[in-house]
Amino acid sequence: MPENKTETIKAETRTEFGKGAARRIRRDEKVPAVVYGAGNAPSHLTLPGHDVMMAIKNGGSNALLYLDIEGKEVLALTKQVQADPIKGFLEHIDFVEVKRGQKVTVDVPVHLTGEAKPDALVVTENTTISLEAEATHIPEYIELSIEGAEVGTLVQASELVLPEGATLLDDDEMLIVNVTHAPTAEELEEELEEAEAEAGIEREESDEDAEGDDAAAEGDSDSDSEDSDEE
Repeated sequence: MPENKTETIKAETRTEFGKGAARRIRRDEKVPAVVYGAGNAPSHLTLPGHDVMMAIKNGGSNALLYLDIEGKEVLALTKQVQADPIKGFLEHIDFVEVKRGQKVTVDVPVHLTGEAKPDALVVTENTTISLEAEATHIPEYIELSIEGAEVGTLVQASELVLPEGATLLDDDEMLIVNVTHAPTAEELEEELEEAEAEAGIEREESDEDAEGDDAAAEGDSDSDSEDSDEE
């Protein structure tokens, strides 16, 4: 469970606001941002687009950055990232200023490793957990091995191995992983047919079924003809 690396990003104070100003900033391959916290007024900034995108990509959802604001270095924790849903470029970032040794509340993803038994289906009930940890010791993710897990295995939040100094804020009994029986192809087909029947969906006859019905009909016809000849 690696900790987030802290990178330094050079920031500029932003004086223009509104949608038009934000578009101009993004056209210059920069990102508008704001830093809250530490009892100070919010700082509105402009950040270099590529540098901050790589820092957040490497640091994850809780990326911790040093922001160099006109010579003053501020330790900032990423709280919200807005990105274009189609093109993917960053539209705006919210940070909160933190201090070394300060405890913060964060949501950290759970990463599964290994393979369960062949007849097992691993269902992830919760993909993240809420932790309290020092701002400079936030894990990028929590690792959970499911190697060899058998049907019936349940993993609760309290069973996760947390880094030193981190405290679980979620319910100890919150279910993370539920290992169930992997359905066979026949079981899946039966479930599909039941669902279609409940929805009133009638399947169209396949070519193979139609050919089979035709062959059966021809067989019945030949049999009737032979019986007629015998009479």
